[in-house]
Amino acid sequence: MTDLDRLHHHPGYWPSPWPVECGGNRRQKASPGRLDAATRTAAVTTRRTDTWTVMVVGRDPGEWYLGGTMAAFSGPPPHGWVERIDPDTLEPLATSPELPCGEHVWCGAVLAHANGSILSVNGSYLHRLDPDDLSIEVERELPADRSHNGLLALSDGTLITKDLRLEGQGGTTLTRLDPNSLDIIGDPLVLPEGSMGRIAADVTEDWSGQAVEHIYVPGTEHVWRIIAQPDGSMTIDEWQPRYRRANDAVGLAWDACISDGACWLMDCGDIHSVRRIHEVEPNGRYPEPPGRDLSWRLPAPWPGGLRLLRVSTLDPSDVRVAEPFGTPGGGIIAPPVHVPEHGVTIAWDSINGGLAGVIGDGVELDVSWQLDIRPSMQPVVFPDSGELVINDFTDDGADHLVVVDLVTGELLDRVDTGSRIGNGMFLTADGDGGVFYCSTLTVAHVRWT
Repeated sequence: MTDLDRLHHHPGYWPSPWPVECGGNRRQKASPGRLDAATRTAAVTTRRTDTWTVMVVGRDPGEWYLGGTMAAFSGPPPHGWVERIDPDTLEPLATSPELPCGEHVWCGAVLAHANGSILSVNGSYLHRLDPDDLSIEVERELPADRSHNGLLALSDGTLITKDLRLEGQGGTTLTRLDPNSLDIIGDPLVLPEGSMGRIAADVTEDWSGQAVEHIYVPGTEHVWRIIAQPDGSMTIDEWQPRYRRANDAVGLAWDACISDGACWLMDCGDIHSVRRIHEVEPNGRYPEPPGRDLSWRLPAPWPGGLRLLRVSTLDPSDVRVAEPFGTPGGGIIAPPVHVPEHGVTIAWDSINGGLAGVIGDGVELDVSWQLDIRPSMQPVVFPDSGELVINDFTDDGADHLVVVDLVTGELLDRVDTGSRIGNGMFLTADGDGGVFYCSTLTVAHVRWT
């Protein structure tokens, strides 16, 4: 079952086509409908925000929320923000107050909760906002004074978030909170390892037929699975597959995509800019502007090639690995996506360039096709039409959206977003033949008609 099948039945979210990053807790990034981009014409609306725009989530029909932070790596203190935007003009209809973030500069998250509120995590703070005027209803400083990435609602409505820690920075803290009061439920859980990637979650049945909700956390060496207990506590599951060893010739994993009985990841993620942002405290704050030192185009700090990993959710010893490109010094700033309807997993190398379709869930993972583009961000897939939408940061410094056939790798369409900066932010399906695009300084809405 995909997020596409279960999303509207998830009791933690407002019934919306896209209430949370990646469209759902399994991070399958799937949308119903189709673009048919090869036979339709794309129209683009672009707005320059001059801030770090991160993601768009939806609530009621036509009601869209844009969240982000300030790209304030030096100078005045940063803050988070949320806007309710007009989907046609992208101009704000309402804007939140400046949201404290503990002075950490990093991309947080926004979601539309079942209780009607808009929730925003940014830096070391969580806010519950009124959905109409985006005034602050509740503010909560989180127990870990670091940047947080990822915010999900579980099936009981409780919220889960985590801080971001690289190798050698101690264990990552997971915090569970009440969605109304934002009171912390139980004791925060500190993992034995740091974690860079965002969390995923899924509900499965145990041997007795009881529903169990798991939270997946990519660590610095293992993938950790946390059991969200009905009493609000969290415990570490015995399922602890190792995907990487300390001092490996590759980097850390970003988020997981939970699909087809497996946890899909790409490593080589703690590239030079990510390390620079999180080696200082507050995260991402410098006395002087760091400039190009924060570019994701810098060479990778390891010799190994980018790896796609498939980890069985039943057998932690069943870890299968593919190197789709085999190019030394691979690097990414976003996770893969597996599309069970077409039996294909999409992987890419942002530093060296290259997009690939990988097939197989048996002993071997085989590259089915490759495309010479340079993606960097969280994509969207349309299983009904077999279309993938992702960015291509071109050699002349323009960020385009491309539509690719999931099965053949054929490039179906290319659209200039008007953005001159590509990063690892989120695409959002609008449920009506279009896609929202977020990047540093820019938000865009592309529609195919």
